[in-house]
Amino acid sequence: MVRIAVIKESLEKALRDESKPWAGLFASAEKKIGVDRLYIFLASVGFLAFYLVVGIGQQLVCNIIGFLYPAYCSMKALESPQKDDDTKWLTYWVVFAVFTIIEFFADYIVYWLPIYWLIKCLFYVWLMVPMEYNGSLIIYRRIIRPKFLQYQPNVDAMISNARDSAVKIAAGALSSEKKD
Repeated sequence: MVRIAVIKESLEKALRDESKPWAGLFASAEKKIGVDRLYIFLASVGFLAFYLVVGIGQQLVCNIIGFLYPAYCSMKALESPQKDDDTKWLTYWVVFAVFTIIEFFADYIVYWLPIYWLIKCLFYVWLMVPMEYNGSLIIYRRIIRPKFLQYQPNVDAMISNARDSAVKIAAGALSSEKKD
């Protein structure tokens, strides 16, 4: 019960934080319909969850949620002088990219899960939730980073070899062109 109160308090704080892009929208809706913005938010989330299960265009809606807010925050991070926010959003995009590649191969499973788009949307929200240790950091630190560090020397060597080969081929093509 205490945990729910903490979640409610942090949610209300986020909905009233004027530095966030959604604060004005919820303030306006609260003023127009006379219902507390927390309930408006919860009703919106409920409708969105229902739509992601039975609506049309769920893939588009889910991908917009997984892309729009993170893209906005990434651009803000690039324009800020701090480095920490850049790292946070770069981590999100690395996890997003890895998930997108894995999802491509699991495409046949997607069609069998009627609540797939809802689950995927919740996964995206967990990846980007504005807290210090969110889903993208957990997945990156526990899964992606160890594999990256394990294979980085081999990948770097392959890239270097490919670059050297491309330079040799280009140099050979240019020198044979000059002879003609």
